[in-house]
Amino acid sequence: MARKSLVGVVADELLDRIIAGEFPPGSAVPGELELSARHEVSRMTVREAMKTLEAQQILSVERGRGTFVNPLSRWASLEAVLRAASEGKNDAAAAVQLIELRRMLESGACELAAARINDSELKTLYGELEAMRAAHEKHDVAAFVAADLAFHDLILRAAGNVFVAVLFAPLHRVLERRRTQTSEVREIQAHAIGHHQKIADALSTRDPHRARDAMDAHMQQTLDDLKAYVLAGGGGGGGGGG
Repeated sequence: MARKSLVGVVADELLDRIIAGEFPPGSAVPGELELSARHEVSRMTVREAMKTLEAQQILSVERGRGTFVNPLSRWASLEAVLRAASEGKNDAAAAVQLIELRRMLESGACELAAARINDSELKTLYGELEAMRAAHEKHDVAAFVAADLAFHDLILRAAGNVFVAVLFAPLHRVLERRRTQTSEVREIQAHAIGHHQKIADALSTRDPHRARDAMDAHMQQTLDDLKAYVLAGGGGGGGGGG
């Protein structure tokens, strides 16, 4: 294996341990000797792996003291932040912030889509809504999540803005996992169905303001449900349902 690949392996495993909570924000990570022994690689390889995480602002080096984990808010790598949001434990702040990001992107996208969505897309949108209803009746969480994601993806595409689609694409994996967690709550499913109906109806009127307001109300309900059904119970994880 090339040394560059080894650097990546060491950096990824250390990041995994950070995300898993083994090294929380503010704590020191193991030194070069310990990591080189653990991975059976040279200290130079470990040093380069640490530099990789330092460049992403995941780690901070304090001369004479050691290397410490930065809080998630300081991380500069989108991939690393998404991994933390998807795999991290009890990060309520990340769950809430994910909904805040969705609110900014999806409310605007829905406003654009109102003027650009075609009849065929609207028909498909209502079809996904019916699929959500059917999955809700059958207690099929996987089918419900698939239809929910497809509903939102269609609106993002209908917005006709390539930048929106590109910005949202990396979020898909983390949203799928979090929706699966939140959609296990049947009350959240019911709320989502009601709001999706209002969004589809607003888009069918081709009224941008009504469409934006409908999506914004859905995002607020999603946030309220997260706090009431997930975070209140100490779950800390699910923030993308709906």
